[in-house]
Amino acid sequence: MSEPFIAETPAGLPGRDTMLSLSGLEFMQAMLRGDISGPPICTPMGYRLHAVADGHVTFRGTPEFQHMNPIGGVHGGWYGTLLDSCMACAVMTKVPKGSAYTTLEYKINITRAIPLGTQIEAIGQIDHAGRSTGVAHGEIRGVADGRLYATGSTTCLIMQMA
Repeated sequence: MSEPFIAETPAGLPGRDTMLSLSGLEFMQAMLRGDISGPPICTPMGYRLHAVADGHVTFRGTPEFQHMNPIGGVHGGWYGTLLDSCMACAVMTKVPKGSAYTTLEYKINITRAIPLGTQIEAIGQIDHAGRSTGVAHGEIRGVADGRLYATGSTTCLIMQMA
């Protein structure tokens, strides 16, 4: 691995200047390689970046006891967090150098409960990337059997920063 070229914040996250010096795809690829830190939310939520391609991002994760709701199922926020991450990062792969993005809205549909300890993939795919907005959809599927657990859609705002 080459020497990391990313200036980081005190928390170990990539700095704004670093982010803006790369296209969104370059930024996501650097994160996948480990040249820059992944988002801190991944650790407590039990997921990690697995694959990056132009317009496509996959995270893998496994819900555990700490992700349960009071009635014993995986909390809907866990599904939402993974879908927001994969869909918004799919949009990120289309963001040009000097720009950033943020989620404007997202929607999820849970189709079935994920059993605790089941490894899943959260797959985000771009539908549209324009000058000011990006739209993507996503799915959560079981890694072992391909079973569909949830779907989602998002609209993101793309902002020219530089």
